Amino acid sequence: MTTPQLPLTYLHRPPAAGTAEPWLLVLMHGVGSNEQDLFGLAPHVPGRFHVLSLRAPFRMGPDANAWFEFSVLPNGERRIDEAQELQSRALVAQAVEAAAAQLGVPASRVVVGGFSQGGIMSLSLLLTQPALLQAAMVWHSRLLPQVLPAAAPAAALQGKQLWVSHGTQDNVIPLAQAHVIREHFAQLPVTLNYREFPGMHEIRPAELAATVDWLQAL
Repeated sequence: MTTPQLPLTYLHRPPAAGTAEPWLLVLMHGVGSNEQDLFGLAPHVPGRFHVLSLRAPFRMGPDANAWFEFSVLPNGERRIDEAQELQSRALVAQAVEAAAAQLGVPASRVVVGGFSQGGIMSLSLLLTQPALLQAAMVWHSRLLPQVLPAAAPAAALQGKQLWVSHGTQDNVIPLAQAHVIREHFAQLPVTLNYREFPGMHEIRPAELAATVDWLQAL
């Protein structure tokens, strides 16, 4: 089995033995976490997928990493480290492209997903480099305004698929942020599956099961 050489540290679960045309699911954790976090979901992911869980490049502390640092202003607005975000976005794109090439998976069978800040990265990759993937999976996240100037032409998103789910009581990223994502993609030629679930800033079993059903149907 190929061990991909990637620009980011990762964990890998190969597809079930004998899978003829495997897919690739690349997962990205939230701020303050690491690659172990979402890798715990690998047993739930359909067997036809390679599952890669990436570690964000910026270290905050022991086993705690971020895709970019941010601060919350007194008015609730968030200010992000734009240079870090740009660097992470480039590294994620390189990692996805390299993994797909080395594992022999075409872009038409690549899904990129993440939770919270990892979801931001997934959404940003779909918007800016849609040729690298077929679908994005976004849990409890938001759309970065800073990414919009770099977005690909709408036509480049034709046929892409997007899963967005959020907790109705999310106390970290308000539900209104999911509505912003929904409204933005309503204007684009993307097949959007949008769901809200009771709960806070967490992936509960019903949300995970619904997401897995969506993956299964791709």
